[in-house]
Amino acid sequence: MNLHRGIGLIDVVLALALVGALAGLGVPALHTLVLETRMTTAVNDLVHAVHAARTLARSADVEAVVCRSTGAAQCTGVGDWAAGWIVFVNADGDDPPRVDDGERIVTWQEKATNLKATSNRAAYVLRPWSLRATNGSVIFCDARGATAARAVIVSTTGRPRVARRTAAGKPLTCPP
Repeated sequence: MNLHRGIGLIDVVLALALVGALAGLGVPALHTLVLETRMTTAVNDLVHAVHAARTLARSADVEAVVCRSTGAAQCTGVGDWAAGWIVFVNADGDDPPRVDDGERIVTWQEKATNLKATSNRAAYVLRPWSLRATNGSVIFCDARGATAARAVIVSTTGRPRVARRTAAGKPLTCPP
């Protein structure tokens, strides 16, 4: 009676080939999952920032601003919103908004990796109660292009919403 114990070379090669094939199928799905998670996080962070500014404006009866900021200290005007943004109290009503001495930064967001975010506004000013807010859109794009893009649309009442089309119902476009 001959008993063979252990695993042969052919068994190891077949197992490695099977693991390699399964990994090859799973890597693209994992990459898509990572991109989707980054996109969702960045979009949700901006929606929360607009909600925070809107709540602050109404509760403290002040202008609150959400603006692009690369250093979490000052508004930096037009450019890629994925570089980060801040929410601050604009006590003196600067136009364009600017963080002055004594104006507190309520929250900030750091750079979002592997995303681009374009906006048709340099800043969003949320005003107390019945006064009109700055409306506009921030469009987030990643390596998947316009098919996976999302927009945060801020209405004149200051309410943000997430959409896969522009406010006019047209498809979103991503910068090159």
